[in-house]
Amino acid sequence: MPSGENQVVDAQASALREAGHDVVVVSQSTDQRQQRRTYPLEAAVTVATGLGPSPEEELRRFRPDVVHVHNLFPSFGRRWLRSWDGPVVATMHNYRPICPAATLFRDGGTCRDCPESGSTRPAVRHGCYRGSRLATLPVATGTRFARDPVLVRADVVTTLSDGMSREYVAAGVPAEKLTVLDNFTTAASSPGPGGDTWIYAGRTDPSKGLHALVRDWPAGQRLLVAGALDPDRPLPEHPDVDCLGRVDGDRLRDLMGEARGLVFPSVWLEGLALVCLEALSVGTPILTFDDVPAGRSVTELGVGLAVARDDVAGGVRRATDAFPGLRERCTHVFAEQFTARSWVRRAEAVYAHAMSARGG
Repeated sequence: MPSGENQVVDAQASALREAGHDVVVVSQSTDQRQQRRTYPLEAAVTVATGLGPSPEEELRRFRPDVVHVHNLFPSFGRRWLRSWDGPVVATMHNYRPICPAATLFRDGGTCRDCPESGSTRPAVRHGCYRGSRLATLPVATGTRFARDPVLVRADVVTTLSDGMSREYVAAGVPAEKLTVLDNFTTAASSPGPGGDTWIYAGRTDPSKGLHALVRDWPAGQRLLVAGALDPDRPLPEHPDVDCLGRVDGDRLRDLMGEARGLVFPSVWLEGLALVCLEALSVGTPILTFDDVPAGRSVTELGVGLAVARDDVAGGVRRATDAFPGLRERCTHVFAEQFTARSWVRRAEAVYAHAMSARGG
């Protein structure tokens, strides 16, 4: 199954093509490379040194007006950026250039030890990448913070939220280089009727905050969990929480449309994930927390509630009263900001700015 980032890239390329732009996606298949016995060593060298496969030959053959970099880790090198002289836009899907774990998250909470100290020694000490000091070492060696080759070379750096941009500014990236370019979803959907249940959809690893949510979930409120469970990290027992396992996209959107609200308890500093946009597309408001960028976005857009993490029951009670009246607002905001057409319009402005910055 393609990763979330790959799905985003494919959707963006399709949207740009439909708008009349010529697009070539240059990619590496990590799955195929992993079949080679030498892959772990190859990836470690690429990540640590920036030496590795380069897209430059294909780029020079295509001669693009703009190169849009999404994720070079771990399959592409970064040194080719030194010789590429055309406009470059780079999208940060996470915090990889300033955090070996890519999440600014460790031991159940936000961690900025590496960017604040300007050293990746804390990451190595804690084994922040895949829980291994050995695996973390090449990632830590290649972490350059604001001196990351992609951040330095890009004419424009896009993030998924103002909160994410602030983290990069705090790490030393010039604020004038950063702008927010939201994701979008093309999932065919229509507003749902809402209902009495709540739904969580996504991964169940600790950074997503689901375990703590279930522990604090109020009795009498039914919560559906759509996502594959980790047998090594079982959820707490709760009589009102039903685990559905992995659910296909169409069924998931039906469930979201029939829910009172989507619960988005993520603990790491992420903005509105694609699942949030899918919820808005069917008119379902979002219940999240006020200590993450997603919470600020929900508040600013008026599409749900961002509550204190230590008051889940109170937040659910307030949302129960407020959410039925927000469904029309959610579909309106989705149509205005999170469709392919609206994304293309904003992306074109970003590309034009990058070309102007490089030309001027």
